[in-house]
Amino acid sequence: MIRKIIRIDEEKCNGCGLCAAACHEGAIDIVGGKAKLMREHFCDGFGDCLPNCPTGAITFEERDAPAYDENAVQEAKQKKRGIKPLPYGGVCPGSSMAQFDRGTEAVPAGVASQVSRLAQWPCQLKLLPTQAPFFNGAKLLIAADCTAYAYAGMHEDFMKGRVTVIGCPKLDAIDYTGKLTEIIAGNDIRNVTIVRMDVPCCGGLQRAAETALRNSGKFLPWQVVTISRDGRILD
Repeated sequence: MIRKIIRIDEEKCNGCGLCAAACHEGAIDIVGGKAKLMREHFCDGFGDCLPNCPTGAITFEERDAPAYDENAVQEAKQKKRGIKPLPYGGVCPGSSMAQFDRGTEAVPAGVASQVSRLAQWPCQLKLLPTQAPFFNGAKLLIAADCTAYAYAGMHEDFMKGRVTVIGCPKLDAIDYTGKLTEIIAGNDIRNVTIVRMDVPCCGGLQRAAETALRNSGKFLPWQVVTISRDGRILD
């Protein structure tokens, strides 16, 4: 596949090893006194190594390369730490599904904002399966991850009674349209609420959700709510 990946100019490289230390995925080794991209499928294309290179030997390029393999990266990290591979194929245990029964929780008067309204785990869109029991009959909340920090009433006003999925297309560097289409088309979703920030990059999340609604072939009630950077509901 054609994707963004790092390129190391060995003529400029002085073999200091700072890039290898900065690469959290372990894609880079020092071989023969020079940095080399040894495992292309470990390189996520984010470039944590770039600012650490004192000679400017590392740049980005777009070329044919294996897809980034997060499972392989995690398994390699576990082996390096002496941990046996996980029984579920190297997937992070934090991705294991869980559903929470919020209906039985007592909420003391005046402290409702202190009670979590998250109905399921995981909630990050990249980690979510496209089909899960908690999607059955769900009111779906598609939220930009910054909204929970900007808007103080996120749990009570938006997450309560909904299945929450969060993401940031700018940071994740992916198009969510396909996955959201599968979730909406393949499950009994009742309605969709999109909560975004008033910044341009959040438009990618809104467009992905709106396109997914169209592509799903379903006619569902949906709304978009925009949060200002100082924490107010704009519309």
